[in-house]
Amino acid sequence: MRGPRCAAVAVPLVAVALATAACGESKKPKVDAQAEKAAALERARHDAFGTQVKALDTAKGIEADVNQKAQDRVDAADKDAK
Repeated sequence: MRGPRCAAVAVPLVAVALATAACGESKKPKVDAQAEKAAALERARHDAFGTQVKALDTAKGIEADVNQKAQDRVDAADKDAK
């Protein structure tokens, strides 16, 4: 089984393996990750997930408001304690 027939099969297989290995150059993506994230969020607002995204935005707004009110209360308590 070894001989010219085996070599005739092995040589093209090695050539194909080398050719595919050389073609596998990694290239940097042309899209900015932050820009793509912002674009995906905007698409989600108008897509099937719009309700969830709007609810998340509302929750973030409420969180900021509660944190501000809590900070105001702490500042007022500190001012009264002095």
